[in-house]
Amino acid sequence: MLEIVREQIQQITGCRATQTRQLGGGCIGEVYRVTLDDGRSMVAKVGDGSGAALDIEGYMLRYLRVNSRLPVPEVIYDSDKLLLMEFIEGYSHLSAGAERHAAELLAALHSVRGERFGLERDTLIGGLHQPNTMYSEWVPFFREQRLLYMGGEALKSGRLPKAVMQRLERFAEHLERWLEEPDYPALIHGDMWTTNILAMGDQITGFVDPAIYYAHPEIELAFSTLFHTFGSDFFERYHELRPIETGFFEIRRDIYNLYPLLVHVRLFGGGYVGAVEQILRKFGY
Repeated sequence: MLEIVREQIQQITGCRATQTRQLGGGCIGEVYRVTLDDGRSMVAKVGDGSGAALDIEGYMLRYLRVNSRLPVPEVIYDSDKLLLMEFIEGYSHLSAGAERHAAELLAALHSVRGERFGLERDTLIGGLHQPNTMYSEWVPFFREQRLLYMGGEALKSGRLPKAVMQRLERFAEHLERWLEEPDYPALIHGDMWTTNILAMGDQITGFVDPAIYYAHPEIELAFSTLFHTFGSDFFERYHELRPIETGFFEIRRDIYNLYPLLVHVRLFGGGYVGAVEQILRKFGY
């Protein structure tokens, strides 16, 4: 397989791959750092045959480069089975300064306005299909395209019990009790956890593996707390730039984190079902 990939890279770049080193990460295939004979380095993602299309990731990275100032790798080539990207130096370890820099970058990203919630095409999250049918209102979009869709996928996979899905459906009927419409649809990265962020010292060098759409920015902020991506330095700086409304940490964060938790239920099952149930119980369901 690697030999075939090396041949493809030579055809695309006109240069021979002299070194190939496997990198961590990659939900839908293997990831390699490739060094070419002209000295350049790039990242190659190679499809694992699961059917997930790497050209969708290429589309999302290009979209962010065109429509925002978020630092993302330049896409050199993309197809359904191969994605070649610029190699970005950095580590997924964030200093206090890097957290503040991330807050500035994401606050700027969240100021990018769309006409409606969703996106012009469907995307991926963690290798899973992510529907983006466009809505004029946020709460119905979140209900239908995020909670009920991913809950349904987790149910079909056999990883979410039917009784929990029924509780989720009853809860989703009443989201307006706790959620409000934002001022506008904001562009988000969509998969904000630590290994998708690269930093050197106090500077963020890049964001990778996006799951973009136009949303309420709070869903991005919530996701970043689920696996402790950011701490107080990030939130203090973000709040200075884009004030976080009262009740986010106490109430809305848990509601928005139901979506990434359902993604994890669909992928892994296990203890993530209990995390979903805990949030449903918190709100009386």
